[in-house]
Amino acid sequence: MTASAALVQERPLRNPDSTSSQMMTRRGWWLVIANFLFPGSAQVLAGNRRLGRIGVVATLIMWLLAVGAVLTLMLWRVVFFTIVANPIALFAVEVLLVAYVVLWVILTIDTLRLVRLVNVRPGARFGIALLSVALLVVAGTTAGAAVSKTDAARSALGSIFGASAASVPPSDGYYNILLLGADSGKGRDSMRFDSISVVSINADTGRVVITGIPRDLEGFPFSKNSPMRRFYPDLHEGHGSPTCGWTSAINQLNTELDVCRDGAKIYPKAKEEGSTPGVEATKDAAEGLLGIDIPYYAFIDMAGFASLVDALGGVEITVTERLPEGGGPKYEGEPVEKWATGWIEKGTQHMDGETAQWYARSRKTTSDWDRMKRQRQLQQAILKQFTPTTVLSRFEEIAKAGEHLVRTDIPRSMLGYFADLGIKSKSEKVTTIELTPANDVDQFTPDIAYVHGLVHKALHPPSPSPSGKG
Repeated sequence: MTASAALVQERPLRNPDSTSSQMMTRRGWWLVIANFLFPGSAQVLAGNRRLGRIGVVATLIMWLLAVGAVLTLMLWRVVFFTIVANPIALFAVEVLLVAYVVLWVILTIDTLRLVRLVNVRPGARFGIALLSVALLVVAGTTAGAAVSKTDAARSALGSIFGASAASVPPSDGYYNILLLGADSGKGRDSMRFDSISVVSINADTGRVVITGIPRDLEGFPFSKNSPMRRFYPDLHEGHGSPTCGWTSAINQLNTELDVCRDGAKIYPKAKEEGSTPGVEATKDAAEGLLGIDIPYYAFIDMAGFASLVDALGGVEITVTERLPEGGGPKYEGEPVEKWATGWIEKGTQHMDGETAQWYARSRKTTSDWDRMKRQRQLQQAILKQFTPTTVLSRFEEIAKAGEHLVRTDIPRSMLGYFADLGIKSKSEKVTTIELTPANDVDQFTPDIAYVHGLVHKALHPPSPSPSGKG
């Protein structure tokens, strides 16, 4: 046996017998598959070892980062979500993914060169080339999708969450967030909040309590340290302004601060902290009414609400009474059949965004109390839809909808913690409180001490006795 023949036998991948089409074909398949499974390995085995080592090291780094991410998600979820909520970290991930895909393309082209298609069996040439391109497309498409989702997350985080707001510890075991909903349409000199509620999240268990506040509720106090105490030392009542357009209802505070008072002087730090004077006044009012600290808010623009529901794939709702769609009667006593543009029928149905929006708005044939219940029902249905499967499969749509839907002063540094609590909350039942006559709360002269007790009992329910009673 000659020396060259022995070398071919010992190292058929690096020093193949180019006259054997069978060997070259088998070698070609192996190199293409090796390049896909472990980029860089084809070069180490049969080509430029320096280029191969670069590919192998890059692949090992990517695998280590992926395994590290999975382990962090499993063992230290707060750390994982804190990292992925950081725009700088997300940008670094994008750069790494793009750089790795470019390297993979270079390695694939070089692998095809190493295959030497002219020495492969004629019938296998097209197959090897096609497989190489197909595997590259699969890898590139996967990486491209990851880059797209990462970029969508970075864009959404930058437009929704405030980086300058300070992180605060939980208050009495809970993080309380003021949730506001309104239409910010054109032609309005100021916005009135159509939906006001406070979401309380248990800092340990993730248990959620939602307290609904009627938008027309009056006779509430502001929190002890609120600058609004200068105007209303006791209760916010009987101070409407017919020329300015606000009343003493809680949903009028935004108008009062934005149009009728110099809100920027009353709440000078609101803008830099990602809020507005009207929102801060509403926070202070909710704190005084409920007897809890509310450090953060989230505003949902109802004009874009439908896009979020559609991004989530719709919501499942059980409708208890037939409801009309449409802007309402043009004159007093106009029959509903004349102005209704459609109907939401009774029964369980899967609602798209437009239907869900009408379900949340409709009140011409019912009451504000009924509408509050429906809005809370929708909130719970939307929370239920935020499953890992839904979020991953529809991430870009959800992120895009969120950019145009939500404003908040929750700092990005808290997102990891809140994301972890969100996962915990999936196993907990959501508790709701409506401050309505059904719960003995008067809309015009609420008993503040009673409301405080009602909220405290919901947040801190008595532990069941060993016998199961009480």
